[in-house]
Amino acid sequence: MIYIKKITALGLLLITTIGFSQNEQASLNFDTQYFNAVDKWVAFPKKDTDSTYAYGFIYLDNQAGFTFNYETQFQIKEHNLKSIPKDATVGYAKYRLEPNTSLVAVLNKKQISDLKLPEQPEWLSVYKSGSNEVSYLKNEGFHFNHVGACHLALKPLLKAYGIQPHFDGLEFELAYAYNHLGQFKEAIPVLEKAIENNPKNFYFYRELGFSLVNLNNIEDAEKTYLIGIKKSDNDFEKSEMAVNMAQAYFKLKNKQKFDEWAQLTRLYAKKESRYVEYISLFEQNWDK
Repeated sequence: MIYIKKITALGLLLITTIGFSQNEQASLNFDTQYFNAVDKWVAFPKKDTDSTYAYGFIYLDNQAGFTFNYETQFQIKEHNLKSIPKDATVGYAKYRLEPNTSLVAVLNKKQISDLKLPEQPEWLSVYKSGSNEVSYLKNEGFHFNHVGACHLALKPLLKAYGIQPHFDGLEFELAYAYNHLGQFKEAIPVLEKAIENNPKNFYFYRELGFSLVNLNNIEDAEKTYLIGIKKSDNDFEKSEMAVNMAQAYFKLKNKQKFDEWAQLTRLYAKKESRYVEYISLFEQNWDK
């Protein structure tokens, strides 16, 4: 992994350019989420008071996550992009991208040509080393899952699953992606095989219970969650499983079962937890 050099002045510059999206030029479309711009040259929107756009390359660091490699800035003059010479004292700068990062504009071939950029930077190959290995593919899926881009996580996760299905963490990431996308039937066989291989991992039961609840298989979901709660040493995870079952019985208007799971939710959740709030809301709206 490459050392990240911190540059205060440049950091301040990017805070202003990345943090605002106003008066975009017609030739630049700031409509792309950063995780959809991996391995692309991009520009960030500017403030009204600025005359330049920050640009660079977005890539996925397999260990650290989505990263923006800052190049320099450009101006738009007569429908062409003109790069501003990079200050030799600045060196390089890389910024980890967070979920609240603004939309970016992916540069087209003409714009890349205007800026005299290669299709991809030479250094990118360093981050592609081992890209067909299971560990790399699993991490790639994890990073997409982590930002809610589960539709992009499936491809690397399924490729890895076809090679070594029981690789540490892989089955959970694949099942999580399926569940997030509402593909509950696809998640179940992955989780069943995962549990057969490692019955001690309570996360598998949590995800399987979620799949079953959403398929209205309430009886099996309850059995699964009870096992998960028994195996778990994490009260937050226990409270999440409990509130999911409480909600299921709230929808069915089964008061006895709802009360059982409401009690378990309150047992494991912190008093200020949103799960406790959910239970109170269910109770207040029971007859509505």
